[in-house]
Amino acid sequence: MKLYDLVNSGNCHKVRLLLAFLKLPYEKIPVDTAKGEQRTPEFLAINPMGHVPVLEVDGKHLWESMPIMVYIARTYGGDYWLPLETGPLTEIMKWMAVSLCEVRTGLAKTRSITQGRRQGNRDETRELGAVALRTLESRLKNNDWLAMDHPTIADLACYPHVALAPEGGIRLDGHPGVVRWIERIQKLPGYVGMPGLPYRPAHAHAK
Repeated sequence: MKLYDLVNSGNCHKVRLLLAFLKLPYEKIPVDTAKGEQRTPEFLAINPMGHVPVLEVDGKHLWESMPIMVYIARTYGGDYWLPLETGPLTEIMKWMAVSLCEVRTGLAKTRSITQGRRQGNRDETRELGAVALRTLESRLKNNDWLAMDHPTIADLACYPHVALAPEGGIRLDGHPGVVRWIERIQKLPGYVGMPGLPYRPAHAHAK
């Protein structure tokens, strides 16, 4: 497997985490978005959307973090990370939707605006981020994980953008359940970090 990757991308980190937790070897292909490498004809040929992550498997290219995680989880993780039973699957998809909406358009976009990587109304994105944190806290104040009694791809889908929220000026200390959940993920065997998030000694699965 090859992962077309950007080191400071929360969406890429979701995929890196799942690969690490499953101890799957892969080749990391850095994409320099600052130089516009995601807009070259060569890259657009594998992802016409023009962004990372992209996972290459047996000559086929999967793009968007959510379907990539679904593929990895179902192909290599059995029912643990993504069960197909209706009840658990529905719960996981609910939190995946939150990760794509309020978490991404609120917390992640606020971070991007703050860091000068994109333009937008920071007040509006912060409001969406507040909705995301309030929603997550409503679940995590009394539960260890979002969808089930163990981590699933729902947790990984939300984690990077939530944990990086302080880089956008959004404090997490008013959400103790969320903070405990972040710490819980970072203590999972095989956890890998990224810029802005802690690195811990772990097996190197990427080469």
